[in-house]
Amino acid sequence: MNHLHDNAQADRRHSDRFPIEREVRYRVLNKRSNEESGAGKTLNISSSGVLFTTEHLLLPGRRMELAISWPAQLNNKCALKLVARGRVVRFEGGRAAIEIQHYEFRTQASMPTAASAGLSLLNN
Repeated sequence: MNHLHDNAQADRRHSDRFPIEREVRYRVLNKRSNEESGAGKTLNISSSGVLFTTEHLLLPGRRMELAISWPAQLNNKCALKLVARGRVVRFEGGRAAIEIQHYEFRTQASMPTAASAGLSLLNN
């Protein structure tokens, strides 16, 4: 128990973190046209930040946008995603932490069915 207490005292975070593992897609926001993007899994989430896995080196200070598949559905039928923008505050051993500066929930695009894919081809 002391080990947990010691970590809590040394931890500068102000928000409780929840161990939520969800798929995440991310992109680095920059002024250049070549956009860096990738995918990983969240390790924990709080109201002020997200810790997630990544295969890329994400330098602290870089602005990013994350899209996290959310476990709850809108009206029990529409998939949601949490879209968060912020900056990288830490990167270590394939894990990056961002400080959330803005977030919103969006509906997630559903996979097209064969019938609707055919209709969209006919309408084009």
